[in-house]
Amino acid sequence: MIEEQNVVKVGMADLNVVKTSGIIRTTGLGSCVGLTLYDKNVQLAGMAHVMLPSSDIAREGQLNIAKYADTALPALLQKMQDMGAVRSRLIAKMAGGAQMFTFSSGGDHMRIGPRNVEACKLFLKEYNIPLIAEDTGANYGRTIEMNCVTGMLSIRSVQMGKKEI
Repeated sequence: MIEEQNVVKVGMADLNVVKTSGIIRTTGLGSCVGLTLYDKNVQLAGMAHVMLPSSDIAREGQLNIAKYADTALPALLQKMQDMGAVRSRLIAKMAGGAQMFTFSSGGDHMRIGPRNVEACKLFLKEYNIPLIAEDTGANYGRTIEMNCVTGMLSIRSVQMGKKEI
């Protein structure tokens, strides 16, 4: 008999956690970055689906903190600590940050994928959380899921198939 696993879905510009048993998943990572944090001791996995690097460009009235790397990642860290994670035990993995389109005018504002990756790495460095694996860049989309028991991050894409990091 196949055991049904608890699957927690993380939407675009969203974040969530799963503890003790289950999978946390997000789809549609193009230029967006899926950043995961994991604490093995309490089997707690968290994921943020980051759309943009900085909330400085926010135009909406009510700020969606999960949309921006500079606000989503501290919020995810706090949520995980509230559930028993210890920052010194956390490890990070991430995927996405693709450059989905080629533009003839090479402005920095068009490099959303690479800028999302850079913003996430800056956060991890600031909070002293090691990035132990990544599958970022290139020009294709990804779906990712993390198992909260093993900490394994599975990455699927039409172009590259499936891999685990």
